[in-house]
Amino acid sequence: MKVIPIPVLEDNYSYILIDEKTKEAAVIDPVEPTKILNLISQTGAQLSSVTNSVFVTHHHWDHSGGNIELVAKKPGLAVYGADARIPEINYVCKDQEEFKLGSLEITPLHTPCHTKGHVCYYVVDPNTSERALFSGDTLFVGGVGKFFEGDARDMYRILFHIITKLPDDTWVYCGHEYTKNNLKFALSVDPGNETLRAKLAWCEDKPVTIPSTIGQEKLYNPFLRVNEQSMQQIVGKNDPVEVLHTLREMKNSFR
Repeated sequence: MKVIPIPVLEDNYSYILIDEKTKEAAVIDPVEPTKILNLISQTGAQLSSVTNSVFVTHHHWDHSGGNIELVAKKPGLAVYGADARIPEINYVCKDQEEFKLGSLEITPLHTPCHTKGHVCYYVVDPNTSERALFSGDTLFVGGVGKFFEGDARDMYRILFHIITKLPDDTWVYCGHEYTKNNLKFALSVDPGNETLRAKLAWCEDKPVTIPSTIGQEKLYNPFLRVNEQSMQQIVGKNDPVEVLHTLREMKNSFR
């Protein structure tokens, strides 16, 4: 598989996903359609209007707001998601329903918390065993999304019963370039974490810091460490869900 990250708007990412074997392409959260279509044309791949072509993580305008223009430019596109608020949606994907993009296997994972209809897309290339997770605004490098339509218990279930159950070498492609701020917050609560400190130093001069992997996130993302006694002592809570809630509240006010 080939993944092309596309910086859009102020700090968002859209993605082009290509099956290199068949040259079929799909797009994830295509908020700036002209930029995306121009890039696809340069790859030699085809955005099919017959098979799976547009995957939307959630309804927020900075992820789904380009759908109307994209469908107008490419009539007949299949627009996938799990929320009726997504513009132009014409296929509501079920949790763990499998789709194919050429030979790539795409599995929607329902992750309701940031929004009630949020979906992450897990992609496996059976030709290379490479794996990727398009995590939208659920999991970021060094952080997690705000709990707009859910709570800490919802996010705990998502993180520890869905996302961290995926293989550690799964690439994580998130919806925003929030890495530096996330890692600075993480370091403020976990200053002794040398892996975290090294990650922050690595990304300081980089405008694009994705992807990471699930295995890497387990080492420095504080929201994935709420079951560890060291993180519980830092926050002053014993219940991992309360630790997660407290960390998110602290992050909300972090500047």
